[in-house]
Amino acid sequence: MSSRRGVGLSAFQNRSALSTQFASHGASLRSNHASSLQNQLSVFQSLLHNFAIQHGDTIKSDPTFRAEFARMCNAIGVDPLAGSNVKGKSGSKGKGSWWAQTLGGDVNDFYFELAVRVVELCRATRGENGGLIGVEECREMVGKGRGIGGSMDISDDDVLRAVKSLDPLGSGFSVVTVGSRQMIRSIPKELNTDQSTVLEAIQVLGYVTCSMLEDNLGWNNARSETVIQDLLADSLVWVDAQSPEKEYWSPSSMGLDDL
Repeated sequence: MSSRRGVGLSAFQNRSALSTQFASHGASLRSNHASSLQNQLSVFQSLLHNFAIQHGDTIKSDPTFRAEFARMCNAIGVDPLAGSNVKGKSGSKGKGSWWAQTLGGDVNDFYFELAVRVVELCRATRGENGGLIGVEECREMVGKGRGIGGSMDISDDDVLRAVKSLDPLGSGFSVVTVGSRQMIRSIPKELNTDQSTVLEAIQVLGYVTCSMLEDNLGWNNARSETVIQDLLADSLVWVDAQSPEKEYWSPSSMGLDDL
């Protein structure tokens, strides 16, 4: 007869106890790790707060410095615009955004004032560009004081953050990438693939014709004409009928001096 004994009840109990110990030890390690990360994050946020107070004037006045500071905030999970104008249970306003708490309400108000100017500019130029304007172009026009208010010393990053601040309002404003350019779309309409391709070609070539699209993209005439007519209907391209073949230009890809 074999001298080997079967697995008894005690063996199962020992294995169960060992599994419980491993699970408890793993939970303890995860808890300690999370606590350590939370402590590190608190230290980073405290240092960031002190840095913001020390360099507050520079953050307010220098758009490049302000953009780099905002990137530091994002790197540790601080959204400078989060919590703006939040009301408490009693109906009174809360402390406002992190910008307002740290640097005073004027910085917080700066982004909302800029957002208002971007909205006004987009609406004023919608008939010219069909609701699609380059971020750089928007910055230059707001910076020169076109639209409401005077001039503002701003960066592309400021414009992008101002547009982002409109998200909770469901305003329909968003930033899209066409080719290599970031553009602000102020109409709630998606560009299809063909439309994006044509606008990207105009960025590179300056203008397009139906024959250029057919020769370079292999499209048939019906496809080229359909895309162009859709873009014309939305005022996203202009037509130059003086050339032997109609040329189509995008106002959003033209320089400010050309408008």
